[in-house]
Amino acid sequence: MKFLVDAQLPVRIVRCLQRLGYDTIHTKDLPLKNATPDTEINALSLKEKRIVITKDNDFFQSLILYKKPYKLLFITTGNISNNDLEILLIKNIEQLVELFTQHELIEMSKDSLIIHI
Repeated sequence: MKFLVDAQLPVRIVRCLQRLGYDTIHTKDLPLKNATPDTEINALSLKEKRIVITKDNDFFQSLILYKKPYKLLFITTGNISNNDLEILLIKNIEQLVELFTQHELIEMSKDSLIIHI
């Protein structure tokens, strides 16, 4: 499974997923870095079948309306420390991977995973 972590999330999320064995990049790794337009992120996601991980509601709307990006993990934890976000991701990664085999849009809050489509 491959992931693309969006600009509002820390690079340490990428490192965490990489340590767990997942092919993961951050928008900072792209040529335009964190200034990469959503359209380019969506295109890369579709081309490389990468699940976008973001807090940006624009990606949520884009997936619902246009089926872009490829798949989406929408983070809705509100203000949370980077350490707590990393712990939450580690706690849920196996279930997320399993859910993404059948679903395109999953929301992760502080205490639940919500399947949208």
